[in-house]
Amino acid sequence: MIRAAKGGPLGWALDRYVGWKLRGAFRGLWIRGALPSGPEGRLVYLNHANWWDGFVAHQVCLMAGWDGYCLMDEENLRRYRFLARLGAFSIRRGHAASTLGSLRYARRLLRGPRAAVCLFPEGEHRPFGVLPLRLERGVEWLSRAADVTCVPVGIRYAFFEHERPDVLVEVGEPHASGPLARFEAGLTGVVTRLACATNLDGFTQCLAGAEGVAERWDAVRHGPARWVTRAKGDGSR
Repeated sequence: MIRAAKGGPLGWALDRYVGWKLRGAFRGLWIRGALPSGPEGRLVYLNHANWWDGFVAHQVCLMAGWDGYCLMDEENLRRYRFLARLGAFSIRRGHAASTLGSLRYARRLLRGPRAAVCLFPEGEHRPFGVLPLRLERGVEWLSRAADVTCVPVGIRYAFFEHERPDVLVEVGEPHASGPLARFEAGLTGVVTRLACATNLDGFTQCLAGAEGVAERWDAVRHGPARWVTRAKGDGSR
């Protein structure tokens, strides 16, 4: 397996590069729900509908102050080995010994302070919001072996009234380890709530992205009016 190799100048640069890429591609990243705090480790499991998901999970870990790691298919991690510097480590699906080794490694990571291991238990990209969700059993095994708090997180890429999409993140209720059905219910809950969102009410912006043409035009169009208002206010003092 390929182990995580976080830190160093390259890791520092990649952290900032990922943030720059997210700001350039999206209007913003918005979170609804409380990100758990505390020194203990946690298992974070997410839906998997988009190429960006791993980078969004990484950004969420940074915002929460977690020491984040992410389980990734070994073939893809070999192609993009630099992702190990962001905390990615590998699993070879279909190889029992390799899978067991990766899950044991994840269990060791979870013993670290503020550690967060992110899993995409669907095992592949699937269209957002398609139910029922089918999860692989690795998330159940790891939760029982590590005996840590588990946090369901949903990710959706949504176009509302703006040119660029917004990244919506829904944080569910943390829970203890349990059977696979508990994880399916937790992930179904956050995905369903995200699917019902028609605007950004209730979300908090955690990362500001790029403005679209309409927003830039509105800033220019309303600029003179704001300047006049400000000038009148200054003159009345």
